[in-house]
Amino acid sequence: MPHASEEQEKKEEFFRDIGATVAAVDQEAAGDDEPQIMDNIESLCMNCHEQGNTRLLLTRIPFFREVVLMSFECPHCHFKNNEIQSASEIQERACTYTVKVTCKEDLDRQVVKSGTCVCSFPELDLEIPAQRGQLTTIEGLLSVVLEDLANDQEARKEQQPEAWQQIEDFIKKGRDFLEGRAFPFSLVVDDLAGNSWIEPRPGDPRGKWTGKHYERSREQNEKLGLTDTSVHTFPATCPSCVRPCNTHMKLVEIPHFKEVVIMSTVCDSCGYKSNEVKTGGAVPSKGRIITLQVEDEEDLARDILKSETCGLSCPELNLDLTPGTLGGRFTTLEGLLTQVHDELHQRIFTSEQMDSLEAETKDRWEKFFEGLREAKEGKRKFTCILDDPLAASYIQNLCAPDPDPQLKIEDVERTKEQEEDLGIADMVTEGYEQQEPEEKKEKQEEPVAA
Repeated sequence: MPHASEEQEKKEEFFRDIGATVAAVDQEAAGDDEPQIMDNIESLCMNCHEQGNTRLLLTRIPFFREVVLMSFECPHCHFKNNEIQSASEIQERACTYTVKVTCKEDLDRQVVKSGTCVCSFPELDLEIPAQRGQLTTIEGLLSVVLEDLANDQEARKEQQPEAWQQIEDFIKKGRDFLEGRAFPFSLVVDDLAGNSWIEPRPGDPRGKWTGKHYERSREQNEKLGLTDTSVHTFPATCPSCVRPCNTHMKLVEIPHFKEVVIMSTVCDSCGYKSNEVKTGGAVPSKGRIITLQVEDEEDLARDILKSETCGLSCPELNLDLTPGTLGGRFTTLEGLLTQVHDELHQRIFTSEQMDSLEAETKDRWEKFFEGLREAKEGKRKFTCILDDPLAASYIQNLCAPDPDPQLKIEDVERTKEQEEDLGIADMVTEGYEQQEPEEKKEKQEEPVAA
């Protein structure tokens, strides 16, 4: 596909391997300008809070994938920090790699350790938890741990002699590994995000280097923020082909509003799809009218929740939707206008309807749809009014938590007709515990006809 090849070309342009980067530097060095292979960004030092310098290098690791190398240095306090981040998204499956170190050459193998990777040396009973990302070698990975432990040994020797001796023995054993006196030993990297790696080498005997990908559990997905336990799936019947299908339901918290239920039905048999939003919680004492003055394209990108009990009107567009039209929708204002346009246009301008429409009626509809198109493209200012007797609808406040000058929210009393339509007039919310025994008593006292 051309689109995929274009994306690949862009990746290759930005993420060149080290060899190609060096070749580019050699070419630039032949000219008068100083070669520039890294991006330099002035950034805050978290140690002394002065301005330091971060250098970024986008590169590709052979037989692996694209990464970003970052190096920070502060000229004021001389604090330094190096880190690697994967330039790829979280992979579909987790990964684990194991290599058996049997000679000193194996200590030079590259190791990519992402921020979600756990490394372990089983023979040393050492596990390195998920921390910042690193591009290092097996020797470098183990050396950093031993150096960190050795730094505090002097103080530990006086304060905790027993712990000092245990750590001293551990450091000695680790150095035996690094100096080749304790071969063989193993390194295992396990990354839930699937973005870590140990370098394989040609000619490795079977079993020396192993790698596998595996499916994550629900708990592991939750650690990566990939799933939400509030998603539920239950069987349903497709309203189009009457075959079994699945309906998915999820609770979503809308900021500065309330919790809503998003429901989605997809039929694999006929391709039918539907989405609906329902609000939860108690019935409020008043209804709500929300008025938005739409000025530009930014307003069209506002989130909007139109419940199934909400009416929508735009006087400048001659648009008036009664409650129940389109059902419940959680989208943007542009998306809602698009749905209104597409559904109405499909109903009005079908081949059967076209033949029966008079010329004048057809012109009026054309002007109406032209106004809708101008509105959803940001070429026309208009007013959007949501009238919801259950106060279950919402338009995003771009100035939250402060008031939005273009947004007006009014809580209003419901009419008797609205309460009857919603069934609220017949609801008993107080004293129903006493009312039920009284009703039973009245029924028992009613005379029986002979």
